[in-house]
Amino acid sequence: MPASLSFSVATPGGPRTARVVHERRGAGRPLVLLHGIGHHWQAWEPVLDILAVDRDVIAVDLPGFGASDGLPDGIPYDLDGVIPVLGALFEGLGVKRPDVAGNSLGGLIALELGRLGLVRSVTALSPARFWTEAERRYAFGVLAAMRAGARALPPPMVAWLARGAAGRAALTGAIYARPARRSPDAVVAETRAMREAVGFGATLAAGSSGLFTHDIPDVPVTIAWGSRDRVMPRRQGVRAKRVIPGARLVRLPGCGHVPMNDDPALVARVILDGSR
Repeated sequence: MPASLSFSVATPGGPRTARVVHERRGAGRPLVLLHGIGHHWQAWEPVLDILAVDRDVIAVDLPGFGASDGLPDGIPYDLDGVIPVLGALFEGLGVKRPDVAGNSLGGLIALELGRLGLVRSVTALSPARFWTEAERRYAFGVLAAMRAGARALPPPMVAWLARGAAGRAALTGAIYARPARRSPDAVVAETRAMREAVGFGATLAAGSSGLFTHDIPDVPVTIAWGSRDRVMPRRQGVRAKRVIPGARLVRLPGCGHVPMNDDPALVARVILDGSR
């Protein structure tokens, strides 16, 4: 069962309490998993038990998403705001320089943690901020449409749609290459997470400018991209490799933007290989 951890963080107005929900399984070297915008820790459910055979796996609801509280007043939803909160979370969890894997927004955060030397290794699945401006506008349009749909559809309608493969495709086909593989309950839960994400708007606004332009020479980095990513095309992975020349670039055949559900065994293997 997921646990809740409260810890102190610094804000311009003084110390405040942050509360983060996380799921922890397995034993071994710690591995932290970070989801994308509008999602929750359950995005990693398809790979959790595979990873937990060898690792102490901690799947986190990022602040403002899932069941975690929003960031305390005065902390912005950008990298400068979120990274110190995650550093305090690591301390509260008793993990020092964990391996980290992230998807989309979580992939960007993982890369920044690697750049700052706060983690031992980074696996970034379709990380943000390697786009052109046209690609960014398109991706933000897809995400904003998913958010609008999640907020507009009554929960009974979501539950009805999720019962059928066509409905699950309508609700989640933008992020999964194989949405029919997602369970009805999971689709209902992640639609609710998208609808209720208090950090969505501020996080999207914070990502509207700037690219990731830093090399990460001192930490092993793996960048993986789904061949059927409909949100951010895989050519962005080539750009990421140019920015981080030492990174291992991996193609995920048949996978979409959130690849963990499309091919759990492959994604788990890429994460484990990248964090040895």
